[in-house]
Amino acid sequence: MSVAELSPKPQRRATAESMAQKQREISVSEFFTKNRHLLGFDNPAKALLTTVKEAVDNSLDACEEAGILPTIAVEITEISENRYRVAVEDNGPGIVKEQIPKIFAKLLYGSKFHRLKQARGQQGIGISAAGLYAMLTTGRPIAILSKTGKGRPARKVELRIDTRKNQPDVLKDEQVEWDKDHGTRVELELTGTYRGGRTGVDAYLEQSVVANPHLELTYRSPKGEVQEYPRASQELPREAQEIKPHPHGVELGMLLKMMQDSDGMSVKAALVDNFSRVSPALAQSVCDAAGVKPNKKAPDLLGEEIERLHKALGEVKVLAPPATCVVPIGEDLIVAGLKRRFHGAQYFSTTRPPAVYRGNPFVVECGLAYGGDLPLDEPAEVLRFANRVPLQYQPKACAISEAVYELNWKNYGLSQPRGSLPLAPMAIFVHLASVWVPFTSEAKEAVAHYPEMLREITLALQDCGRRLAQSLRARARLDSESKRRSLFERYIPELGASIGKITGRPRDDIAGLFLKALPNFVNMKEPPPELPPSEGGAAGGAPAALDVPSPSGEGAGQVEAPKKRKAAKSEKAGQQVEGKATKGKAQSIRAEAVKVAEKGVRAKAEDVKSSRGARRAAKSKAEVVELAGRRRTAAKGKVKKGGRGGKPGSGKKGEQLKLIE
Repeated sequence: MSVAELSPKPQRRATAESMAQKQREISVSEFFTKNRHLLGFDNPAKALLTTVKEAVDNSLDACEEAGILPTIAVEITEISENRYRVAVEDNGPGIVKEQIPKIFAKLLYGSKFHRLKQARGQQGIGISAAGLYAMLTTGRPIAILSKTGKGRPARKVELRIDTRKNQPDVLKDEQVEWDKDHGTRVELELTGTYRGGRTGVDAYLEQSVVANPHLELTYRSPKGEVQEYPRASQELPREAQEIKPHPHGVELGMLLKMMQDSDGMSVKAALVDNFSRVSPALAQSVCDAAGVKPNKKAPDLLGEEIERLHKALGEVKVLAPPATCVVPIGEDLIVAGLKRRFHGAQYFSTTRPPAVYRGNPFVVECGLAYGGDLPLDEPAEVLRFANRVPLQYQPKACAISEAVYELNWKNYGLSQPRGSLPLAPMAIFVHLASVWVPFTSEAKEAVAHYPEMLREITLALQDCGRRLAQSLRARARLDSESKRRSLFERYIPELGASIGKITGRPRDDIAGLFLKALPNFVNMKEPPPELPPSEGGAAGGAPAALDVPSPSGEGAGQVEAPKKRKAAKSEKAGQQVEGKATKGKAQSIRAEAVKVAEKGVRAKAEDVKSSRGARRAAKSKAEVVELAGRRRTAAKGKVKKGGRGGKPGSGKKGEQLKLIE
């Protein structure tokens, strides 16, 4: 006999009936109690941030929906080690008494899940999950104070969550006095860790005011420090309009449910009623393509007919969904928000036209802040936003970060190591606005990698990159012109002293004439306002243009006091250089300055018309020829006198002659 036949048979441990008795429904609260990491409560530091984030997002949504400019106060108080009390207060419309327990103590309860309309919250989990975490870690209930209008009573409610039933448990409900006209205040006591850095509460609030210029925020940190962010815009974003699903984004199961819920309606009428951009004529063509009778009752459609109808909906040409359901920040307000965070920088922004993924419209916006107080030799800072909410965790898993990393920033004049962010004093702002943001998890920390979104993000980054490159090239040209101009200005007083000694004319007059001709060959313009001077970096600022007075009247050619002192110092040096013209840099610089004078006078000079002017021109011409002969003698050991013949005042020598006059 085999070993298998000799071994005892296993005894049955349970029957089908006993196993059936153990089956029971699992509430969503119980599920997230064991899987709270899915909601962003996987460590104490992240839990503190998520709690503040959910409360602030709810306040902003409520204020904007009611048409109220939001004023929010955030307070974090350290009660003991790793234990904090978080309070968030707003001036929103308030919450009616009956809805307070359900909003704050029931998971998957809200008004935004079933609407195709842009909003920060989507799932109805956030603030109730924060209350659940607070109850699990400290045992303390969540406290809510709310008032719906002036002259109405304020309600103070304390709640717990019954995790078995996913129902609120009201511990306290009383009427209290509150000096606000309307608003809501939420307090939670929880276990957490307060820290700074990119993933801290401070960074989240700073980024929130960048994406929400209409927000006025006051923040009191656990250290007792108070930071105030005044409102940068007095205009609310326009109200997002709710839309119906688009036929190109509908799935088969959703279509089946729509048809079954369309009691008393024909297939054609159900298509027009349930979808956006579907007209009666288009619905008729869809029915014809699917081989379905348009007058047939929608709930009577069979499985095969539903499949053909679904296929026809995906193939028919339909207009893109309306973009009124999406509210972008806008280019001007992006710049206003960046100015609140980054000072003294250059700012660029762009807003892409609306696009569609899975039938859901979305808009991508991008902004750049360059220079100012940003660090020079560190990787650029990336600010990611979805529906105006900062995304601080999982940057490597986000489509926004992927687009930023994969863009070749070297094309725009920046240094970029392989597979890294550009090394520049720059902050990159990317905002994705959509009726349904495809987050990678319920924690809403990263955006999924849809090709349509990656393409739009890349195009927005390229647009801003081109503007930045144009600005950097303009700055580089200004720098080059500034260096060239400073070189001429350095030696013009010395050259004026030498020519003045030869010709017997005042040194300052000669220097003034050279300075007057200088703008014809060197850009003397100030840097434009969007290019503020900065120290170092890829686009180091050019120094401000020197204000040189134009010569006029008796005091023509007089330069500023510093220039006079400089000319006086250089007079002695000019006398020494006069006999040593064959050595050093002075000869080449002076020769170049003479060239500048010749070209400048060519542009500025006027013909000498009178005979007296001609005689004076001839006399000055002789002096210039003599000076040129001395220079040639010093440089080559030869003396050449004379010049081209012709009409007095014509040719290079004649132009030089006019300059001396």
